Amino acid sequence: MGTKEKIQENVDVLEEIGLNNEIVLYNDDVNTFDHVIDTLIQVCKHTKEQAEQCAILVHYKGRCTVKTGSYEELKPLCSSLLDAGLSAEIK
Repeated sequence: MGTKEKIQENVDVLEEIGLNNEIVLYNDDVNTFDHVIDTLIQVCKHTKEQAEQCAILVHYKGRCTVKTGSYEELKPLCSSLLDAGLSAEIK
């Protein structure tokens, strides 16, 4: 089985078990790096390094996937990010 087939098989399995949702965090001109990092650590249980990398990606790329999982798992996390003033959505 080639790499392309393995990737498609993994995607198919994720879709079957409903883990193909993701929280996407978007850049804004309001929140500081420290606030974004602290919020990702608290809400998404990121390590400091993960949170810093996500904050940098959001700043330079405009967005970053910060968490993946089922919709039911992600909904309260996304709500917490929004409550903290961050711009995020579940895709």
